Amino acid sequence: MSTHPAPPDESAWPLFPAERTWSPLRLAVTLVTASAATWCYLIGESVGGYLGFVRGALALSAGCMIGMLLVLMAAGPPSVRFGIDSIAGTKPQFGSRGWVVPAALQAVSIIGWNSLLIIFFAKSAIQLAAALGLLPPGTGAGWVPALTLFACTLIFVVLRRGATGVSAVSNVLVAHVFVGLWMLYLLVSRRWPELLAAQAASASPDPLWNYTTGLELGIATTLSWWPYIGAMIRMAPNGRAVVLPVLLGMGAPVPLLSFIGLAGVLVLKSSDPSEWLRTVGGPGYAIVALCFVTAANFGTAIAGIFASTVGLRNFASLERRSWTTLLVLTIGPVALVGALIPELFFAKFGNFLAFIGVAFAPLCGIQICDYYLLRRRRLDLRAIFDGSPGSPYYFWRGFNPAALVALATGCAAYILLLNPLTYASWGPYRFLTASLPSALVAGLVHALGTRLVRRAGRGGYGRT
Repeated sequence: MSTHPAPPDESAWPLFPAERTWSPLRLAVTLVTASAATWCYLIGESVGGYLGFVRGALALSAGCMIGMLLVLMAAGPPSVRFGIDSIAGTKPQFGSRGWVVPAALQAVSIIGWNSLLIIFFAKSAIQLAAALGLLPPGTGAGWVPALTLFACTLIFVVLRRGATGVSAVSNVLVAHVFVGLWMLYLLVSRRWPELLAAQAASASPDPLWNYTTGLELGIATTLSWWPYIGAMIRMAPNGRAVVLPVLLGMGAPVPLLSFIGLAGVLVLKSSDPSEWLRTVGGPGYAIVALCFVTAANFGTAIAGIFASTVGLRNFASLERRSWTTLLVLTIGPVALVGALIPELFFAKFGNFLAFIGVAFAPLCGIQICDYYLLRRRRLDLRAIFDGSPGSPYYFWRGFNPAALVALATGCAAYILLLNPLTYASWGPYRFLTASLPSALVAGLVHALGTRLVRRAGRGGYGRT
């Protein structure tokens, strides 16, 4: 056990103004690099099942910006004001012990996403080796576990430097975003007539339902940035340095690069650019695409593992552990999934992720309601880090039942409106989406429950 305090960017303690040194440009570059990854192609492919290119692009863009705004309003204020991460910012709502619920959601979500990205990294590296003639085609499957462990080791080495490592890698890997935009231009310019005429394969007879589903996919996608955002925006000095980098650095690249998957699946029935670029431009373009995919996954995985490692500092038992130990605890599950069950995880990942994503809409609704309506934008920073029974955020044994019930109710509302596995929906969904009503229901239930909490003199609502 380390007895020395962690460097500021590696701890969960509030950052002093002098420690928050990221400029808007530095933050934007880091966020852009983090947001651009293989999942963009999968998102575009999903939307392409219901909408054509123009309507799909509009729905995705609108949905991503709406979801990003919700995340920024929910997790942003405490992170920007006090320099704390997303998990610490949930203690005023869930309690000095209840924060473990959103912490569990963060951990499972990031482990799941990073496992997918690292396995994609390995598969892309194998495809690249085959394209370069270093491996015979179709013979590299056995290399996936080894390359997964190699990627995890590389990430560990980079993140030994904390936030400095994240920023340094982002300054290099941000170039892959421009390569992605070039790939999109290549496909659109060469196949534009086909793209306009292409029909979505799984479109419903109801055009409104199709558009709402494209919008919902965009909202749900950027809601999943909640676990990541606090650890990075806490490094910026103030709100003016955060809003545009978040909305443009995280909200804009996801739909733009998702257009690659959207266009690819509509015209060439494949969202994988390494496949359709071979058709459009030949083997040389395919190699460029594989380099892009490999770099994109690596940059996003670094950002996710950094955010999750910072989150572990909120556990009292891990607060004084060394940064190296926490990195091992965070990377370990990802390495085990990639080394032992990569194909099984790949096959079941959609089911796994669907239920995880359901929780982030109500979580955002609870935080927005609590901060803006119930606490009138006033928080007790000392109470956030005080777990004693006398703390304003201790509630009952460290848990706030109002927030827990609100979270469960919001999740139920989402599933009632839209089954995330089958996409079977209930009437109001086509007008409302599922994420927005889920956030609203959770916020309302939290507000009603807080009336009882306040009467009991708990939660510090009359003291902040």
